[in-house]
Amino acid sequence: MNGMKQLSSGAWVRPAVASDLPRIAELLEADALGPAGGLPGPSADGYARAFEEICEEPSNELWVATRADGDVIGTLQLVFFTTLSWNAARRAQLAGVRVAESERGQGTGSDFVRWAVERARSKGCRLVQLSSDKRRTAAHRFYARLGFVPSHEGLRLVLQ
Repeated sequence: MNGMKQLSSGAWVRPAVASDLPRIAELLEADALGPAGGLPGPSADGYARAFEEICEEPSNELWVATRADGDVIGTLQLVFFTTLSWNAARRAQLAGVRVAESERGQGTGSDFVRWAVERARSKGCRLVQLSSDKRRTAAHRFYARLGFVPSHEGLRLVLQ
């Protein structure tokens, strides 16, 4: 299949397809903080609309990790952009990283994030950034083990 790569953990990475959406939504909604940290989850139509928009933007990529049998066990999104700040750096924003609870501790998540970092490097990025809710202390330890460092205080304004 086009775009597939096997990770050292045995999982495979490939671009997400529309038929993956129910499983991706399940992974996002299984999160302890919910899909948006307490906001109501989108409908199936909302996920479908977002998926179409992601697919239409060349700088926006949605990926899944699968077992050899094709079962989706993880997902992440990469958004590429260029800024004038940080010496006019091209950056990648890593978002929506989720790995099935049954797969945690087996190296799948680490391999998947390392793969995403290499994907960003291959696209000319000088920086990979992500945000993680302050309550996700286990996630912060996970990212620290992969070399990510806390560098900014994140702020948001929810528009409803």
